[in-house]
Amino acid sequence: MNNLSLTLLLAGVLATAAPLIIAALGETLTEKAGVINLSLDGSLLLSAMVGFMAAYESGSFTLGFAAAAVTGAVIAALVGIFGIYLGQLQVAVGFALTLMCKDLAYFLGNPYARLQGPQLLSLELPWLSDIPLLGPVLFRQPLVVYLSLLLIALVWWYLYRTGRGLELRAVGENPEAAYTRGIDPRRKQLLYTLVGGALVGAAGAAFSLGIKPGWGRPQGIEGIGWIALAIVIFGGWHPVKVALGALLFAFLQVIGISLQGVWPSIPAQVFQVAPFPMMILALLLLNLAQRETFRHALQRRPGLALLVRRLQGAPPRALGQNFKPDR
Repeated sequence: MNNLSLTLLLAGVLATAAPLIIAALGETLTEKAGVINLSLDGSLLLSAMVGFMAAYESGSFTLGFAAAAVTGAVIAALVGIFGIYLGQLQVAVGFALTLMCKDLAYFLGNPYARLQGPQLLSLELPWLSDIPLLGPVLFRQPLVVYLSLLLIALVWWYLYRTGRGLELRAVGENPEAAYTRGIDPRRKQLLYTLVGGALVGAAGAAFSLGIKPGWGRPQGIEGIGWIALAIVIFGGWHPVKVALGALLFAFLQVIGISLQGVWPSIPAQVFQVAPFPMMILALLLLNLAQRETFRHALQRRPGLALLVRRLQGAPPRALGQNFKPDR
């Protein structure tokens, strides 16, 4: 592989991972607060459509991203109202919203399908972008790539270096104890469900305006929400590990696209779906690692055991549970 091919590969990985990082970090915040939002896939699709439509009609990327973020927050608000305050099963609420939002997105977005809409230009940093290999990879990317990298640091800092982040984690781990300390768990959960939903919405706009410009089924957004959910688990609910999981999935996707030219006789669909079973296999291994027999087997493979321990992470103990304050 020559330098040009390697540069294009690495640049493609960062660009492909950016919306996935934003969506997965949004879900990480939500789940850290103890709420499961399974509406991600539908929310991403509907937000991508709304963001593209708003930017196409107004000519403003800012308005497009804002409309997409509001759409994601509204969908998350429904999860919060029904799942947190009305005590409905969060998984069922999120799944129902996913189905509704997907159909709504394709119905409302049909007039905009395959239109040549606005596209975010790459942000090229002078001098730095001319550095061999690393320059085009790191300093000649769409703005959403830099925002996603900044978001990793911000979410990590907020969760582990601020008092409000400590409150968020306390609500997700033990809402009863947080309540006795004067924290309203349901209000906190709703807040971070809305924030997470807004980030998911912004990720949808990042797809349709930045990474895969346009709107319609060929744009490859469908199914990414489920991958984002899997990546949150794969990353052990830790923002840095979650981002690494998103980069791994993006790498597998980009490699699959590259291999289509190497083996043209193999159907393109094989390369397109290849990252999905590999992610499922990784999740299966992490789940098996919690079993006693598997842990004994890992003791004979110190390197693999170390890798599994680093990747493992326990979910928030109150994840998916409905908190009811004493009256």
